[in-house]
Amino acid sequence: MAEAFGFELVSPERLVLSESCVSVLVPGTDGYFTVLNNHAPVISTIAPGILEAELEDGSKRDIYVRGGFADVNDTGLKILVEQALPVEELDHEKMAQLIKDAEEDVADAETDDQRNEAALRLARLQKIQIAVAQ
Repeated sequence: MAEAFGFELVSPERLVLSESCVSVLVPGTDGYFTVLNNHAPVISTIAPGILEAELEDGSKRDIYVRGGFADVNDTGLKILVEQALPVEELDHEKMAQLIKDAEEDVADAETDDQRNEAALRLARLQKIQIAVAQ
């Protein structure tokens, strides 16, 4: 069995999760990556997506995260995000609001880079909406 490591997920409102985990699948800006015990040190930006944490006791937590940073070091993994919501809390109304906000960000973008970033966030949210609806 894989060894556990310390994991903390923090949003501006609260400490979302602080547990020993066997693995964490992180939605990095350059793509998803999995953190296991003794992972090489890395710092990554976070893209909107579903973070999947497998806890030491075998249970799993799926959490929607948006914006922030992941820091993997010799003490474990710490993720600081702008927003974090457990997937079970992502009802139709919340998803619709997140998508509406992302659509407004696309419309309000002043540069191509801002527009591309907002469009990518919107596409990821739409994909998450489909997954949550199933």
